[in-house]
Amino acid sequence: MLTVLILFPTPGRSAPKETEPPEEESEAVRQVAGRIIAREDEVILTLSKYRPRVETYLQFVRPDQELGSVPVNDLYYLGRLELDKRIESESFLPQSHSRFNFLPRFLTKALSRPFKFNYNLDSLVEAAVIDPKGLDRQNYHFQFVRSEFLGDVRCLVFDLIPRRRSGTGRFKGRIWVEDREYTIVRFKGVRTRPPRYHVYYHFDSWRQNLQPGVWLPVIIYFEESGLNPPTFLSVRTRATWFRAQTRFWGYDLSAATHEDELTRILVEAPAPVRDSSEGEDLSPLASQREWETEAENNVLERLEKARLIAPSGEVDKVLETVVNNLVVTNKLDNLPPIRCRVMLTLPFESFTVGNTIVISRGLIDVLPDEATLATVLAHELAHLVLGHVTDTRYAFNDRLLIDDEDIVSALDFERGPQQESAADAKALELLENSPYRNKLSTAGLFLRAMADEAPRLTQMFGAHMGNRLAENGHDHRMVQLKSVAPELQPRQIDQIAAFPLGTRLKVDPWNGDVEMMKSKPAAPLSAREKMPFMVTPLFPHLTRKEAAVSSTFAGQAKTEASPPLPQN
Repeated sequence: MLTVLILFPTPGRSAPKETEPPEEESEAVRQVAGRIIAREDEVILTLSKYRPRVETYLQFVRPDQELGSVPVNDLYYLGRLELDKRIESESFLPQSHSRFNFLPRFLTKALSRPFKFNYNLDSLVEAAVIDPKGLDRQNYHFQFVRSEFLGDVRCLVFDLIPRRRSGTGRFKGRIWVEDREYTIVRFKGVRTRPPRYHVYYHFDSWRQNLQPGVWLPVIIYFEESGLNPPTFLSVRTRATWFRAQTRFWGYDLSAATHEDELTRILVEAPAPVRDSSEGEDLSPLASQREWETEAENNVLERLEKARLIAPSGEVDKVLETVVNNLVVTNKLDNLPPIRCRVMLTLPFESFTVGNTIVISRGLIDVLPDEATLATVLAHELAHLVLGHVTDTRYAFNDRLLIDDEDIVSALDFERGPQQESAADAKALELLENSPYRNKLSTAGLFLRAMADEAPRLTQMFGAHMGNRLAENGHDHRMVQLKSVAPELQPRQIDQIAAFPLGTRLKVDPWNGDVEMMKSKPAAPLSAREKMPFMVTPLFPHLTRKEAAVSSTFAGQAKTEASPPLPQN
C-alpha cells in the first residue's frame, strides 16, 4: 500500500540567514566565469534537440542504527524528456501506474495553490540543468576552489553562490568544469529560496561527453534527510528521508531505424541472388514457426526503436551462455536457438517473446551470483520447453505502429497462474540437472529477500510487461528453493542476499548499449554497507570523445582562445 506523504514546512520557521558573497573576483576568475556561462547557454541549446528516455526511481527510507537506511516505500516514473521550451516529460506508464500522480486530480489542483506537492517529476528532472532561468554573472558569484580529475577529465572546481535578490530557485553548491571548452560536467548542491510551502532537494547531477564536443545529462542522484515534519494534512509525522536516481538514455534515437541501409550502394549482379535452400515453399509447420518468428522480431525491433531494450551486445552473450548451460546439461537439443535481451528499465521483471528471453536491467543489477541468474533464466526457459508461445497477433505490424508512450500499455506478456506454476516445476527440474544444482541456496536466499521487500517496494517489483517476481509478502517464482536457503539475516555482514541498484550493468546514455561494470568489487565492512535493493550515489568515469582531425591541424593548440586558469 502506498503511503501518501504531503510535506509542508513549519510556517514561521525562517531559513538560515545568508551572507552576501564577497564582490572581489580576480580577472582570471571573471574570464573563466564568462566562458562557463557562454558554454552553459550552448549546452542548453543543444539539449533542446534531443528527446531522451528518462527514468526516475525514488525510495523513501527510515534511519536504522545498524543498517543505515531501510527502504519503506517507493515511487517510479518512465517517460520521454522534452527540453525544447521548458523541462517536462511525456509518461510511458499508464496513469494508474504513474505513482508521481497518485493524488486525485481535483486534490492535486486544490493543493497546488498556495501549496505545492513536493514529490513531483519536475523537481527530479530540472536538475538536468544548473539553472532553468539561466546562468549569469548578475545572479551568481564564482569562487575558485581547486583543480581535480573526474575520471580522465581534468576539471576546474568552483563554488557557485547566488547573490542577494537573485530570486527563487537559484542553484547553490559546487560545480566541476572541464578545462578545454569549459563545460559544466558535474554540479552538486540545492536550489535556494523556495516559494512558500515548497521544499527543494539536494542533488548531484552528472554529464558525460557522449559525442565529440557534446556533453549531456546522464544521471542525477538525490538524497534528503531530516526535513521539517509536516504540520497538517499529513499521514505521518516524523521527518522524511529519501534517495532517488534519475537516469537519461537514448539520445541517439535515430540509430534504431536502420535508415542507413537506404544509402548503401547495391552491387548489380548478372543473375539475381536466390535463396540456396532446396525447397521453394514452407510446410505448414515451418510456416507457423516463421509466423511466430515474425511476431517475435516485430516486438523486439519496436522495443529497441523506442530504446526500451538495449541493442544486441556482449551482455546478451553472457546471458545466453547461462541459458546454454541449462540447455546442454538437460539435453534439450530439439529447441530452436534461444536469444536473450536486456530491458533498460529498473522494475524487476523477465518474460519471453517468442524464443527470446527478456530480463530487466534492474533485476540483473541486484542478482548476487550466476546461480541466481540461472534461476531467473530457467523459469523463462521452462516456458519455451513447455511450448508457451507468444501471441502471434504481433506478426501484424500495424499493431506496433503506435507512439512510444503507448508501448508499455499495449504490450502484454503476462502468463496465467497455471502456466507460471508449470514453468516453476519445470525450471526446478532443469536446475537439478544443471551445473548450478549445488549453488541454489543463494538463489533461495535472494527469493527470501525479495519476499521481505516486495510489500514495501511495490514499484521496484512492479512488472509492466511480464509477471511480478514477488508481491504481498510472498514470491511468485520458484518458492521451493527457499527451503534450501538459510534464514535471512540482514545484520550478518557475510550474508549477501542482493546487491544495491547499479551494481552489474553500465548503460551507454547515447544509444542504450549495455556492458558489464568493470569496477573492482568491494566487500562490506559493516551491515550498513550491504544495501540490498537500495538506491545509492553513482560516480561515472568521465572520458572524452575525441573528434577525428586531419594531420594538418592535429598539432595545433588553441591556447590563444583560452583565458588564464585561476590559481588557488
